[in-house]
Amino acid sequence: MATPATVITSATADLLRSPRPASRPTVDAVMEAVIGRGKKLIDKAVPILLLGETGTGKEYLTRLLHAHCARRDAPLVAVNCGAIPESLIESELFGYVKGAFSGALAGGMKGKVTEAHGGVLFLDEIGDMPLAQQTRLLRVLSEREVTPLGACRPVPVDFLLVCATTQNLEAKVADGTFREDLYYRIAGGVLRLPPLRERMDLAALILKFIQAELPDADAADVLPPSVMEVLLQQPWPGNVRQLSATIRYSCAVMEGSVLSESDLPDGMARKFAPPLSARSGRTVARPVSQVPATRASADNVYVLDTSRRDTGGRLDAGDMPEHAAGMRKDASERERVLDALDQHGWNMSASARALGICRASLYRVLRRMDIPLIREQASASTRSRNF
Repeated sequence: MATPATVITSATADLLRSPRPASRPTVDAVMEAVIGRGKKLIDKAVPILLLGETGTGKEYLTRLLHAHCARRDAPLVAVNCGAIPESLIESELFGYVKGAFSGALAGGMKGKVTEAHGGVLFLDEIGDMPLAQQTRLLRVLSEREVTPLGACRPVPVDFLLVCATTQNLEAKVADGTFREDLYYRIAGGVLRLPPLRERMDLAALILKFIQAELPDADAADVLPPSVMEVLLQQPWPGNVRQLSATIRYSCAVMEGSVLSESDLPDGMARKFAPPLSARSGRTVARPVSQVPATRASADNVYVLDTSRRDTGGRLDAGDMPEHAAGMRKDASERERVLDALDQHGWNMSASARALGICRASLYRVLRRMDIPLIREQASASTRSRNF
């Protein structure tokens, strides 16, 4: 039996044409929760361990927490444990006295731990710290004092500790490359920062970065919907750092007052161009389904399988391989995906969450099912759900 066509009202069409739909969040609930918990932890002097992919904002969060805490007027001392040569990290962290070794400064050096006295010590890439220095750091944290190289007496230190890493420290503990006792010392409160591809406020961040680069312009006027859509489709492996660099580059090379796809870094627009059906204006069925994918045959085609298990209407990201050649265009499955998108006003982040996958995976589903972005079809007054 044919399913009735879905009518797009003029109000819905106006919303879809807008570069900043009302349904797009301006904050990410997960990130807000991380920040809120971090403030509580640092207020109680609990050692904080920040986990997350590169570029997710671990140093930014540390600076935010420092500005919030009671020690905001004391120094924030940041140390990248992965950027200091192993032969120098001990003296950099713990300092040394005059004559401690050949080539030492005549007056000695305080060391980062001592410099952080009264303030906050931020140890970035803590997973790269050599085992010997892990042992010394453990003693500093246990005794609240540090003995500079060549010194006879320890120096008392008092600081709040924030550590960060992109590595799996529990796995490093298991393989013996990170001390278990140190792990429990630094992991008083563990906060995981979400990758950019999972954040709900990507559109707001894009506009924020554009506004920062072009303070005399209105970011919404600078960014047309087509370019916003390309940016929203990116997987952003470098996360917020990559997004910031992309916006800075694009604003630097743009001609005129409006960004175009040609202003984006090489290959970005081409890699995520809409499917041919969207460019040709062919009418396609409305938003689809929410069930796990399974291999259908040896031709590497995957279908959405409703019979295998009940997932509460959610797609299983583990069942959706990155390089599948395509997905079988089953009408009922297609209908469920389109329904999810309609329910969330074609907000890709919200729809992806409802389907149980990340936004990048949702875009892959749309391309494999040959479903164009609805903005490309917003002028149509109706959409058939049938092939």
